[in-house]
Amino acid sequence: MARGMRLSAKYVERSKELGLHCDGGNLWLQVTPSKDGKRLNRSWVFRCTLNGVTRNAGLGSTATIDLKTAREKAREYRALLHDGIDPIEHRNAERSARMAANAKAMTFEEAAHAYLAAHRDEWRSQSHAANWPASLRRYIFPSLGTVDCAHIDAALVVQSLQKVWKERPATASRLRGRIESILDYAKVKGSRQGDNPARWSGNLEYLLAAPSKRKISHHAALPWREIPAFVQRLADLEGPAARAFEFAILTAARSGEVRGAIWSEIDLGEAVWKIPGSRMKAGKEHRVPLSARCVEILRAMPRSGEFVFPGRDGMLGESTFQRLLRKLDPRDLTVHGFRSCFMDWAHERTAFAKVVIDMALAHTVGDKVEEAYRRGDLFEKRRQLMQAWADYCASPQIEGKVIPIGSAAHA
Repeated sequence: MARGMRLSAKYVERSKELGLHCDGGNLWLQVTPSKDGKRLNRSWVFRCTLNGVTRNAGLGSTATIDLKTAREKAREYRALLHDGIDPIEHRNAERSARMAANAKAMTFEEAAHAYLAAHRDEWRSQSHAANWPASLRRYIFPSLGTVDCAHIDAALVVQSLQKVWKERPATASRLRGRIESILDYAKVKGSRQGDNPARWSGNLEYLLAAPSKRKISHHAALPWREIPAFVQRLADLEGPAARAFEFAILTAARSGEVRGAIWSEIDLGEAVWKIPGSRMKAGKEHRVPLSARCVEILRAMPRSGEFVFPGRDGMLGESTFQRLLRKLDPRDLTVHGFRSCFMDWAHERTAFAKVVIDMALAHTVGDKVEEAYRRGDLFEKRRQLMQAWADYCASPQIEGKVIPIGSAAHA
């Protein structure tokens, strides 16, 4: 080809002359034979001299880089030369940076699993550890799971929390904290930069209603007179979820306490369930006297793992009891309402003292001074109360008199 003439697209495609063909502006077409000698390879080369040294930079095959693109790349390299920058070193540095960024790239789900693995041993209980991945899988991974941590912003966090924030504010508040921890982990690992978009103060507090300012509504409870019939319908269902729900009603325990129950907390010989303080709302160990029906439920449960009432992921999910409740009763009731049901029954139908009932519910009793003087937990009186509750739940008949407890109930 005549010197000084620029290359044409047709020439680039069909040239069979081996060697370098100048297009001008440091851009050259390189034609070489393939290893087997049966075809020709055509590629682009940027040639330049910097500090007296000639450098060649390959720009790619003509099969993927057309003439126009090659000229644009050459123009970019000439601009770097004009600024005294070696375009080859610059390209290599950019390539290394991209490789490093790709190596650090992490989806939110990947970051979550890595965070869980790093911190699992620090958590207060195995049930707490199991609840983390279960809640993230249910509420967060569908929207954030496959998103690169580097690309998650406040809008995406709000979008992932919006629905659960309205329907289950307590759960949503915990999830927000978990997202914040995971994104902090990703930042330390180099997978994201900048402020944490899940931070509450000075950030999400302006985009979501504060949990403390939400309108408070009491948990809808089943009338206590309907409990025996409900428990009978529940007893007719099979499976660990139904037994766990029945156990929760009979013990008046919180949902999470029952779902997270492990066999090491159970003493069937003494008919006692000792819930460690790490799993209690008040942070103190709580001894639960087990009625005869509770012991019967536990003896019938197979010991197939750590959890007394196992679920698919080791621990029953947060919404398990609520789904059963909707199945058995179409009204807008809540699982937590069964604790209120027990309290109403105990106050209206028994002569047990309020302090005994409060302790059965693991409520904080009195002020700090009273708590310091009351060292016992009224366990034996609570055992009588819980057996009376179990007896009532097992009978569809409602007695017309207050349950006689005797002098022991008036402490």
